[in-house]
Amino acid sequence: MKRHYAAFLLLCFCMAAAAQPLQASQALQKARSIEGVTEYRLANGLRVLTLPDPGIDTITVHITYFVGSRHEGYGEKGMAHLLEHLLFKGSKRHPDIKEQFTRRGARWNGTTSHDRTNYFETFAANEDNLDWALGMEADRMVSSFVSKDDLESEMTVVRNEFEMGENNAGSVLFQRMQQLAFPWHNYGNPIIGQRADIENVPIERLQAFYRTWYQPDNAMLIIAGRFDEPRALALVARHFGPLPKPERPLPAFYTEEPTQDGERTVALRRVGENPIVSAMYRVPAGHHPDYPAIDVLTRVLGDVPSGRLHRALVQKGLASAVWGHERGLYDPGWLYFGGVLAGEAKLDAARAALLEVVENLAREPVTPQEVARARTELLNDFEKAQLDTGAFVRALGEFAAMGDWRLYFLYRERLKQVAPADVQRVAEHYLKRANRVLGVFQPTESPDRAAIPASRDWQAALESFKSDAEGVALGEAFEPSPQNIEKRVVRRELANGMRSALLPKRTRGGRVLASLTLHWGDERSLHDREVACSFAGAMLMRGTQRRTRAELKDAFEKLNASVSVGGEGASIEVRRENLPAALRLVAEVLREPAFTPAEFEEMKRAAITGTEAQRTDPSARATERLTRHLAEYPKGHPHYTPTLDEKIRWMRDTDLEDAVACYRELFGATGADFVAVGDFDPQELAQLAEELFGSWRTPRPFERVPTRYFEVPPAVTQVITPDKANAVLRGGLDMPVRDDHADFPALVLGNYLLGGSSTARIPARVREKEGLSYSTFTSFNSSAFDPKAAFRIGSIFAPQNRDRVRAAIREELERAVREGFAAEEIERGKRALLEARRMQRTQDRALAGRLGHYLFAKRTFAWDMDFEAKIAALTPAQVHAAMQRHLDPAKLSIITAGDFKQK
Repeated sequence: MKRHYAAFLLLCFCMAAAAQPLQASQALQKARSIEGVTEYRLANGLRVLTLPDPGIDTITVHITYFVGSRHEGYGEKGMAHLLEHLLFKGSKRHPDIKEQFTRRGARWNGTTSHDRTNYFETFAANEDNLDWALGMEADRMVSSFVSKDDLESEMTVVRNEFEMGENNAGSVLFQRMQQLAFPWHNYGNPIIGQRADIENVPIERLQAFYRTWYQPDNAMLIIAGRFDEPRALALVARHFGPLPKPERPLPAFYTEEPTQDGERTVALRRVGENPIVSAMYRVPAGHHPDYPAIDVLTRVLGDVPSGRLHRALVQKGLASAVWGHERGLYDPGWLYFGGVLAGEAKLDAARAALLEVVENLAREPVTPQEVARARTELLNDFEKAQLDTGAFVRALGEFAAMGDWRLYFLYRERLKQVAPADVQRVAEHYLKRANRVLGVFQPTESPDRAAIPASRDWQAALESFKSDAEGVALGEAFEPSPQNIEKRVVRRELANGMRSALLPKRTRGGRVLASLTLHWGDERSLHDREVACSFAGAMLMRGTQRRTRAELKDAFEKLNASVSVGGEGASIEVRRENLPAALRLVAEVLREPAFTPAEFEEMKRAAITGTEAQRTDPSARATERLTRHLAEYPKGHPHYTPTLDEKIRWMRDTDLEDAVACYRELFGATGADFVAVGDFDPQELAQLAEELFGSWRTPRPFERVPTRYFEVPPAVTQVITPDKANAVLRGGLDMPVRDDHADFPALVLGNYLLGGSSTARIPARVREKEGLSYSTFTSFNSSAFDPKAAFRIGSIFAPQNRDRVRAAIREELERAVREGFAAEEIERGKRALLEARRMQRTQDRALAGRLGHYLFAKRTFAWDMDFEAKIAALTPAQVHAAMQRHLDPAKLSIITAGDFKQK
């Protein structure tokens, strides 16, 4: 009866809204339109952007509030981020927002930055979901609970997130440098906040902060995806139009960071494996005309492998990895360069080399070739963002926080005009000792300071800006049902046994995703070769017989192709017109690797450094211990998990010839799987794949190495990782179940209800109810080939909360196995799980992965139809019985890692 009544109300609303869409949308005034993005305004000040993309079967609702850590007062450090968490705790009309997200199968999150806080959800493209999302966002804009009880429970979750950052020495060092670079401006404060403020901020101040900033005149709403624009605008007017424009003026901020008058230094001493050297320099706001040249300069210095820092530090063995980052913000921001060193590397030499490269460009000016390469990479990033609706929405939000969403286009056009002289000028002006955070104070009679200019005319530049570019070509409306996918897929087998699955469809900007999965080796040929074969795959993108590593990167950038290549194969994302050239380059990478000694030593050094860093990482240590306990393969077996010390020793002992031998003896494309999704001609693409890879035969027959189920006793143990503020739990048990087992669908649903979503039982208990963890989850995976399934649990927490976290997880697991799930919980879970699977099929990347897996497993999407029908038919008794048969809490192994000596 209730269901029919709800349907009747919905029908009445749709009829009423359809009868007067024009009247409802008249409350929104169109402001401007650029390249397919249109801005509207409500009388209450809300800005609304529409970004139609009929080629995807989802809608994203994204709202940005122009408030972040920059707007916090004394005693309020981290309050903007804390408030972001509380807005998921419910509002007047939506008391359980997370549960509603889960029920609708939405992907959702929120993030906080220096200048903004945003919230976004992506869901299946239908008007009911859009209506609900807009109503929810309007309600929590002004009617969120922000209660004392919620603050008390969520504060500990946020504190755990803070502790997670405290585990990372690089993150802590960066925060200390920020504080020195901005001693007056709030950009010197970490976004996550300060522990005492997080723990003690009064609820009254948090509520006042919410009432001030969470208002329609301080927000921008974006609707993107497949939707009817007039109907969407009518819904926006219906939900947001009644919100009054606040009478209060928004607070004005006037603090300006004074010009720095000498170098500053900070030293961090903590437990860890790898030294870090870095330097930070203040630069103008992101809307300043200098900023595109600063962006190019950052790439010239920090790019890998063509950047100057990489050549001066990594290639010469002074560092294992380097970086260069910029942060364009509403007020003047910063540049940040640095390097991670191997444990035995000399810190002074690396620091001297870094400063020599960064601060002495007057002696070695930037070249036209460097500027052209960096400019091309950055412009490619802009194009890729416009082709990916999700990325485009995020980018528009970031530029809006910088001042105005139109800056995205103005910035892009300014970037096109950047010349070597512009880059040289900004380098000499901003990258100087007196503007540096590093080193020591040294008196001088003639100080050479970098005054940061104000950006005063950027709004005038926007008003006169007009884009001559056409909007991105839109894709087709595509129904992501298994039946429709199966109708579209073109499958064939190539000459050397390669299998292909091609799914042609019109996509935004003519984008194509393609992947090639290689299958090589057997248990005998892979014995004792984990590192050698891993190194062989890592060397592929480091140069071919025709191109150096830098030249190869430039070639892909010219095609604006996002490419990943390794021992398991390759993936490509590129526009249709550049697909053949990109695929030919990938074939060159796979079939003609150079294996140059210098690149090998650089790669090896970075791999060892990265593994050394895991020695003190709680997550890596706990995962290693659990995996070794549950899978007792003999040493040398391809599935054997080495200790970190074993792995480092193997890396040191592996030379270039070992990697070359693995490649020469095993690599090839016989029986490979080739998949493509997007805008292409299937016949032409299949012919090209055969031309490029059909003759590349694997030297010896491939035989899949099976995975085994081991009957092992449960283990409860700990790993001590000193000086880490955050601890980790990893738990699990294996079971002899394959994915065609009669109980498999019930176990998948049972896991989903236990810990597969944020509202599932274990996360709800550990995070939402007790506030002990920022992240707690469960997972369940099984093989299509071998009777071996894995149930896993993960959690992060403060070390002193270990016993409570462990007890809560066990209690919820035991309760579920003992009592099962209620009928209503099962029905909600089934709907949410099936919707989540449907949502996965709307993502081309996930769809390509599924097609590739099915090729190898010799399946079609008929398997999806059958599996989802079994999920839909499950009863509470079936789920309960399956869990009792397979998920014995007494067999669960739990490993915790952290600084438990603090207890």
